[in-house]
Amino acid sequence: MTAFDALLILSFGGPEGPDQVMPFLENVTRGRGIPPERLASVAEHYLHFGGVSPINGINRALIDEIRAELAERGEQLPVYFGNRNWHPMVEDTVAAMASEGVRRAAVFATSAWGGYSGCAQYQEDIARARASVGDGAPELVKLRQFFDHPLLVAMFADAIAAAAATLLEPLRAEARLVFTAHSIPLRAADRCAPDLYARQVRYTASLVAAAAGYADYDVVWQSRSGPPQVPWLEPDVGDHLSELAQAGTKAVVVCPVGFVSDHIEVVWDLDNELREQADSLGVALARASTPNAQRRFARLILDLVDEVRDGREPARVVGAEPVPGYGSSVDGAFCTPACAASARPSAGSR
Repeated sequence: MTAFDALLILSFGGPEGPDQVMPFLENVTRGRGIPPERLASVAEHYLHFGGVSPINGINRALIDEIRAELAERGEQLPVYFGNRNWHPMVEDTVAAMASEGVRRAAVFATSAWGGYSGCAQYQEDIARARASVGDGAPELVKLRQFFDHPLLVAMFADAIAAAAATLLEPLRAEARLVFTAHSIPLRAADRCAPDLYARQVRYTASLVAAAAGYADYDVVWQSRSGPPQVPWLEPDVGDHLSELAQAGTKAVVVCPVGFVSDHIEVVWDLDNELREQADSLGVALARASTPNAQRRFARLILDLVDEVRDGREPARVVGAEPVPGYGSSVDGAFCTPACAASARPSAGSR
C-alpha cells in the first residue's frame, strides 16, 4: 500500500496564443533536425485555431472534474498540472510541489499506451523534473497504462454510438467503423518491446468495437510527419478512406482511439483534413469524441490512484487475445522490464 499526498497530471502541452506557436514547436522538435519550413507548415494548423491548442484547456477542465469527484467522495488530494513541452512546464510544477511540502505524488500521464513516447518518455520527464529540483524533490510514482481500463472502453464505445447517431438513418447500418491512432516510425516501433504500441492500440480497438456492438472494423494510423522515405505505421487514415470510397462505402464512423483528448491532431487532421477528403469522395463522416474532461475520465484516474494506494488488482477488460504489455515490473506501470529498470530511484523517477 502506498500513500500519496498529491496527484500530478503530466501531459504534452500546447501553445495558448499565436506568439507561442513557434517556440512550442521548437521545443517539441529540438534536436531532431526538422527544417524550419516544416515547422512553419505545422504552425498553420495551430494558427487556424487562433494559435491555441485545445489540450491545456481540456486538461484544466479534467482537473476540475477530478477535484469535484474528490469533493463528492469527501477526500482531499491536491492536484497539480505539468507539461513536457509548454507551460506549465513539469520542472516548474514539481518545484512548486516541493515548496508546498509534497513528499510523494501519483503521476497520471495522459497517454494510455506503452512504448517510448507513451510511457518511457514520460518517465524521462519525471526524472528530469526531479533532477531539476534536486534534494527535496518529491517521490513521483507513475500510474500504469490504462488502455484496457473499463471506463476508457466505455467512454469510446458510447462516443461511437453518439457519432453513428448523427448519420442519416439509411447510412447508419452500413457505416464502416475505423479506429485511428498516431502513427510512429517503424524504427521506433520496437524501441521498448516488439510492436508494443501498435499491439495495444489494436487490442483496445477490439475491446471498444465489441462494447459498441461492431463485429467488423479497421485500425489505421494518422498524423505522420518526416521525410517520405522513412517508413511509418500504415495504412494512413486518408489512404484508407480513399480505398473505402472506391469499394463503395458511403459512411464511416472514425474513432480516434489513440487520443484521450481533442487536441490538434484530432481537430485538424480529422475534423478538417479528413472531413474535407470525405466530402470530396461523397462519404458521410462521423467522428467519435475522445474522453476529454468527462467525469468518467476523472474517475478512471482516481481509480488508478486507488489501485496503487490500496494495493488492489487493476480494473481491466479482458479480450480474446492476451493483454499486450505491462512487462514484469512490480507495479505494472511500465511497458518492459528495461523501462522499469531505467525508471528506478537511481534514475530519479521514483
